[in-house]
Amino acid sequence: MSFVDTLRQWDEAVTCADTQDWSEALSIFLSIEQPNSKICFDIGCLHLLNQELDAAEKAFDCSIRKDEHLAVAFFQRGVTFYKKERYEESSADFQRAFKALRNNQLIDYKALGLRYILYACEVLHNIALAEAQLGNWEKAQENLAKALDYKTEAKLSIIDKALQATLKQKLFKLVEFPSKTLFKPNKHYVAELEKKDYLGKAKVVASVVPQDEFSGFAPLQPQVEDGPAAPKEPEVLRALEGEAHTVLFEFVPETSDELAVVPGNIVFVLHKGPDNWAYVVFNERKGLVPYNYLERLEISLGSKPVKGVARLHSRDPPSRPMRIQGLTPSSSSRNTQQQITQPTDSCFVKIHFTFNFAISVPCGSSYVVLIEKISKKLNLPSTVISLSSDSRGKHLLDNMQMTDVWSRAQDGLITLWCTTKEKNDRKSEKEIYFVALHSYQSSKPEDLSFQEGDKIRLLSRVNQDWLEGQCNGNTGIFPASFAEEVPTNEQ
Repeated sequence: MSFVDTLRQWDEAVTCADTQDWSEALSIFLSIEQPNSKICFDIGCLHLLNQELDAAEKAFDCSIRKDEHLAVAFFQRGVTFYKKERYEESSADFQRAFKALRNNQLIDYKALGLRYILYACEVLHNIALAEAQLGNWEKAQENLAKALDYKTEAKLSIIDKALQATLKQKLFKLVEFPSKTLFKPNKHYVAELEKKDYLGKAKVVASVVPQDEFSGFAPLQPQVEDGPAAPKEPEVLRALEGEAHTVLFEFVPETSDELAVVPGNIVFVLHKGPDNWAYVVFNERKGLVPYNYLERLEISLGSKPVKGVARLHSRDPPSRPMRIQGLTPSSSSRNTQQQITQPTDSCFVKIHFTFNFAISVPCGSSYVVLIEKISKKLNLPSTVISLSSDSRGKHLLDNMQMTDVWSRAQDGLITLWCTTKEKNDRKSEKEIYFVALHSYQSSKPEDLSFQEGDKIRLLSRVNQDWLEGQCNGNTGIFPASFAEEVPTNEQ
């Protein structure tokens, strides 16, 4: 089953679940071939909702087998074992869920499509309950005491009540996952499933019949006097941005700035980079697609068949070209839109900072123009920014030296190094660390890659969504939602 088919059925099943049609949702989920870990988790939740404990256990087994770091799947299987009165296995699964939390207070699964927060104190609460069922009251009290160290204000009451119950050797209530809450597919990918008509309906542009609105096929009619010798290109086609291309092969994106397309789609190429990647627009969304997956489409008013459409499935897709950062701009890059449609008299300036980035300016621009552009990019005042022509910062630049720098430009590209006073002042500040909640793989040269559980030293806060940090000897920026600040006493 293709990625598109799986995505479509997943979305249909979740839609049925939203209307509380649980049986139809489960039926659609079970018809999906080779389901991923999230879909297996959803199947287990629906079985658990129907009290089908054996089927739920198998589904959660499958989910964990496909993703051994999914803490919430261990938690749900632990709940299933508890309901089957298999308390030793239940306690073991809750302990695995706690280990997957990696000493964090919580994991928020919103970024992965699940509106649920798994709290460490609740996991420890359930471990204590399973141990109490086994008669291990001392272990139960130890886990609840440990839960107090991970508590949040909203979860404090349940821990206190459970601790009081264990002192009297009485059982307490199990904390359960809301089984009606399911993993949902990425909304951006779902949006690509909808077909949109870019050309619209045909309409008469010239007719001798008053108020003629006929848009079908009919015998030839007399033309308007003094009409054009050749038909004009329809206004709707001239209004489209880029060159039309037909998609020959299905392409599944691997990074956030790539675009999912299937054979037969018509995309409009805005920019083609030397690395054989094209920046295209499709269904009002922009992204990167390998250019060797496309074929140029000649759109005209004639009745000739579209070249290439008849052989969309005639051969295997070509190999995915290697991405070379900076050659093909993308919608997710934080560079300006002028880079995509840069005029011929513009040049790229590659800036080495704590992360690398590029700006586009007119060739021969003054030092002031460069500083102003970089100031906007870094969101820093221009007075704290200095540029140099070497990595050691010895040859600081000014307006007089820019002429010499531009004379050494090769293929419209120059490289400069940037330093800021703010960056130097940071050394006296107290260091702040973050711990990675999820793994993050960089898709651009300025991004920082790390694995779940890695410790990241904070360098600066770019904005409310992005942070700049250092991890495993590398420096770059990363999404703030992928990491959590480590309390001062634990650093």
